[in-house]
Amino acid sequence: MNVKVNEVLDAKGLACPMPIVKTKKVMKGLSPGFVLEVQATDRGSTADMKAWSESTGHQYLGTLEDGDVLKHYIRKSSDEESKNEKKHPLVVTNDELQQKLSEQIVVLDVRENAEYVFNHIPQAISLPLGELESRLHELNKMDEIYVICRTGSRSDLAAQKLAEHGFTNVKNVVPGMSQWSGETNK
Repeated sequence: MNVKVNEVLDAKGLACPMPIVKTKKVMKGLSPGFVLEVQATDRGSTADMKAWSESTGHQYLGTLEDGDVLKHYIRKSSDEESKNEKKHPLVVTNDELQQKLSEQIVVLDVRENAEYVFNHIPQAISLPLGELESRLHELNKMDEIYVICRTGSRSDLAAQKLAEHGFTNVKNVVPGMSQWSGETNK
């Protein structure tokens, strides 16, 4: 399948949040209606691109696989279609989460399974961002949920998604596992 694009962004070899950071920058320079192809090798980038597009009002068209490369297609929205990029309002630091670990809370790790397997907070539940909507039923809307990822980007999108689905006590943990100094399981 040949997709007509207006610009190509090479994000191969980059890990979250860099494909999104670079996509944001390129999208600012595109005209409304133009299509951007983002080439990435990070498996988690599919869920990231879809969630980011949704949060900004740009149209996520889909992803095609070309060997090890994922080609994401995003159509830039017009000013009327786009939203100001939202951020989840409840944010806590790694230290604040560390202090809450002895309490009755849920730590939800939304990184990809491979990231989780090699380094995670002991009681954290693995639920990758790309699977979140289909697995919401596994979570209790009344629980106090702390959402964590590597840097706070995917966890922000996940926290917004949970709030949209009626979860009222959700906090995004920043800066996330990239700077976590507490106990971990490997």
